[in-house]
Amino acid sequence: MRAKLDVEDLLKIVLALVAVWLILGIINQTLGLLGSLFGSLVNVIGILIIVLIVLWWLDYI
Repeated sequence: MRAKLDVEDLLKIVLALVAVWLILGIINQTLGLLGSLFGSLVNVIGILIIVLIVLWWLDYI
């Protein structure tokens, strides 16, 4: 049985996370110093995207 979260809602979450990831990547490229501070945060967001997709795939969300 699938979770109550619709696919459309999951896609909105994934798209929002990807948008934040891209924005942080732009900050990383343009601001150098602040980009180095956000560098690890970008990796965490990428991991969150992967975890969300795997959880949905395994029917946990």
